[in-house]
Amino acid sequence: MPTALITGASAGLGAEFARQLARRGADLVLVARGAEALEDLASRLRGAHGVAVEVITADLSQESDVDRVAARIGEADDPIDLLVNNAGFGLPLHFADNDIDDEVRHLRVHVEASMRLMHAAIRAMRGRGGRIVNVASVAGFISRSTYSACKGWLIGFSRWANAEYARDGVTVTAVCPGFTHTTFHARMGLAAGEEGVPSLMWLKAEDVVREGLRDAARGRSVSVPSLRYKLIVAATRLMPSSLTAGVARRGRV
Repeated sequence: MPTALITGASAGLGAEFARQLARRGADLVLVARGAEALEDLASRLRGAHGVAVEVITADLSQESDVDRVAARIGEADDPIDLLVNNAGFGLPLHFADNDIDDEVRHLRVHVEASMRLMHAAIRAMRGRGGRIVNVASVAGFISRSTYSACKGWLIGFSRWANAEYARDGVTVTAVCPGFTHTTFHARMGLAAGEEGVPSLMWLKAEDVVREGLRDAARGRSVSVPSLRYKLIVAATRLMPSSLTAGVARRGRV
């Protein structure tokens, strides 16, 4: 059976990736900071689907923890076939008012940790094949503080890596959802409805993951779930950054 390693797996899109992959018969390695939530999810997935589930408690803002996860990806005797880089968190959009240490931690989790884990995965997968899914965001296509910058990096690197390593049997896909019903916003202290975003713009986590996995299987470098967000991303290519920055001040994706 294939084995998938998922970061940020205890809740939100990470947990949904775990559920859908377990239903398909994949064994799992779940990574997150909260041991209790991870163990609870692992227990439920083992019972429901009969798959093997390994748990790694790790804070990906810490280099030593990233190294432990990278070492697991590199294990030749128990290889990882699919890496899902999903771990992340949000900050207020006013960069100058944020604590710089929080911004550095944000950068480490979204960019540095993802890069290190991709490096380990590509080295381990070359020749035998494998897939990498980087959970980015439609925010990566617009001007919106450091969150957009981090997601834009993931998108750009995924595009290059997908083309570069296809010859080695490795695909890299940036999944770019819009507003999605998960615990992401609640962790930032935002109650339902506080984003000021119309209900039409919200996606279901199940749909985002299903479409993302489908596009990854097709070898696509970028996956934008839902037609409405595909149209929005297309429109951003025609809009000046000053306009997209103004629109982006509303809500978080």
